[in-house]
Amino acid sequence: MKISLRLLSKKMGLHVQFAPLNTPFDRRMQTLAAAGWIVTFVFGGFFFSLILIYMMFFTRLWWLVFLYVLWILLDKNTSQRGGRRIEWVRQWTWWRFYRAYFPLVLEKTEDLPSDRNYLFASYPHGVLCSGLFGNFVTKSPEFEKLFPGLTPTVHTLEGNFSHPVIRDLILWLGLQSASRDAILRNLCSKQKGQVSVLAVGGAAEALKSKPGIYNIILKPRKGFVKCALMAGATIVPVFSFGETDLYDQMDNPEGSLLRRTQERLRKIIGIAPVVFLGRGIFQYSFGLVPQRRKVTTVVGKPIETQKVINPSAEEVEEVHIKFTEALIELFEAHKHRLLTNPNVNLMID
Repeated sequence: MKISLRLLSKKMGLHVQFAPLNTPFDRRMQTLAAAGWIVTFVFGGFFFSLILIYMMFFTRLWWLVFLYVLWILLDKNTSQRGGRRIEWVRQWTWWRFYRAYFPLVLEKTEDLPSDRNYLFASYPHGVLCSGLFGNFVTKSPEFEKLFPGLTPTVHTLEGNFSHPVIRDLILWLGLQSASRDAILRNLCSKQKGQVSVLAVGGAAEALKSKPGIYNIILKPRKGFVKCALMAGATIVPVFSFGETDLYDQMDNPEGSLLRRTQERLRKIIGIAPVVFLGRGIFQYSFGLVPQRRKVTTVVGKPIETQKVINPSAEEVEEVHIKFTEALIELFEAHKHRLLTNPNVNLMID
């Protein structure tokens, strides 16, 4: 904890670096977009829950709250059954400023034909999957240019669809549940060109995220391989270089009180309670806004699979090994060009 306090004092010390007053308007809007993103998706569920409680018990609009809660109950399976994508929401100007803030860049190593379905296995998770969100959740012009005919669908924790108002926003953005049924529904679609995007490392990996370090969780993650085999979908390794540089977090080494507490909470609520440290809107020294760091997401070489209705453990392991090797190859091939420290190694747990 002493180390954590030292890090916090460093972030919140007297040496605060303020943003210049003559910062261009576009950059101000980009910062505001990034700040709005973090506030909406981290605190929005709690905020809108309080609003609904207030409306229910302290206003005459209780009937609106009743109808909305009834709607949520009736609509609870939508995240499992194809979602509710609205392209207009994915094209909001907000997202354009958000992508330009870092900026986010998308690259490919090979063309991906639209006559099949794909599973994009994305690493690293980072604290909040900023690169994945900008490139695959929002309507990225770069994605449409690089992968014509493909439609990305990001899968997230089912619990994220329980937050009022936020659940509707992420459904409009095209997100679906990360359950096996939802993933298989998308991968087995007769309409080809479907892409299921997964942050395979999950919430547990967020607790490992540190600037300049690439420590991912892959060895126990084999469910995505099984889904791909059951659907006969092509697996594609995806790596976002720079993702872990967007946030620092309080030191939480394995075995520490903070880490044990975070792990317990993660198992209860399904979300990693990361104590993350970024920057502010008008200064660069501390806050919740991600750092303005370039994130380059590289889509690697596809790994073809043969459809197996009930794949064995050996068949899953064989493809898992191929994916691991492909991910390492992707990282090594691009780290000298895209990372400030080309000597960093990819650590796989």
